[in-house]
Amino acid sequence: YIPPLIWGKSGHIQTALYGKMGRVRSPHPYGLRKYLTMPDGATATFDLFEPQSEHCIGEDVTMVICPGIANHSEKQYIRTFVDYAQKNGYRCAVLNHLGALPNIELTSPRMFTYGCTWEFGAMVNYIKKTYPQTQLVVVGFSLGGNIVCKYLGESQANQERVLCCVSVCQGYSALRAQETFMQWDQCRRFYNFLMADNLKKIILSHRQVLFGDNMKKPQSLSDADLSKLYTATSLMQIDDNVMRKFHGYSSLKEYYEEESCLQYLHRIYVPLLLVNAVDDPLVHESLLSIPRALSEKRENVMLVLPLHGGHLGFFEGSVLFPEPLTWMDKLVVQYANAICQWEKTKSHCSDTEQAVSGQE
Repeated sequence: YIPPLIWGKSGHIQTALYGKMGRVRSPHPYGLRKYLTMPDGATATFDLFEPQSEHCIGEDVTMVICPGIANHSEKQYIRTFVDYAQKNGYRCAVLNHLGALPNIELTSPRMFTYGCTWEFGAMVNYIKKTYPQTQLVVVGFSLGGNIVCKYLGESQANQERVLCCVSVCQGYSALRAQETFMQWDQCRRFYNFLMADNLKKIILSHRQVLFGDNMKKPQSLSDADLSKLYTATSLMQIDDNVMRKFHGYSSLKEYYEEESCLQYLHRIYVPLLLVNAVDDPLVHESLLSIPRALSEKRENVMLVLPLHGGHLGFFEGSVLFPEPLTWMDKLVVQYANAICQWEKTKSHCSDTEQAVSGQE
């Protein structure tokens, strides 16, 4: 990865550009929005984008994509990635986190949380049922990386028809991350405040459904929690007062332990690509020991750790102006292409061996 010469080696600038602009000159891929009713009455939505060319192995392959915190298919970095994946022959299904889309009302008193896999699982099951011949490439960005890894590790059945999984810029353990996220080095406390403020606005936009007179709302969610939400300045405060209560966790520690993918990573048996940047200001370097240790123990796991890139930045460009397509976009698609080619080669060799065995 070669970052732009003047500013590309600053993780803060990379992260700020991603946060402010998403991407430069991002395309507008056309997709169809799908609606799925969940068992608790929630309405999950995802956008479906058909491939724009034939895939390199000539097969039907779908990327199932989980965006970052409070993100959805209309975010510029998601649009840029989807457009590039479509042009490389991939169908794309992008989850819209529950409550994240401003024009979609909640139909139950619950929003997305740090590690809830229900909506993502419903989207994957829809794709498997609708396209029985398709194979899957699972992709998660930031918080989405935690969700997709947790989803795959929750059940062996979730890994059926999955070619590989890619997780970009996640932190692996919310419990270990929460202390570092309150520290001021690398301005993490400031980023924490900005992210909390954005999440707070989203929650308050749904205050009537979440905090109104609704018999179905969590009994532990009260007007006092709404008051605490107004004064919250960190993600941890919001998680403690609101988010954990959607699933009935008794404490923040329990919520973070159960919702993190850390305890599920060793149960993933498909090829797994973990991508982080050393200068990511949101992910403390101590958290990188988790993917390092896993990649050393497991043959199916690869850790890619460039020195630069920030948080979901990875902009490329010669001197000053970044290119529309980032190194991250190309890395994910090229890895998926390589895995697809590898799987096809294995299948071809297996068929050849069977044919030879039959002749003998």
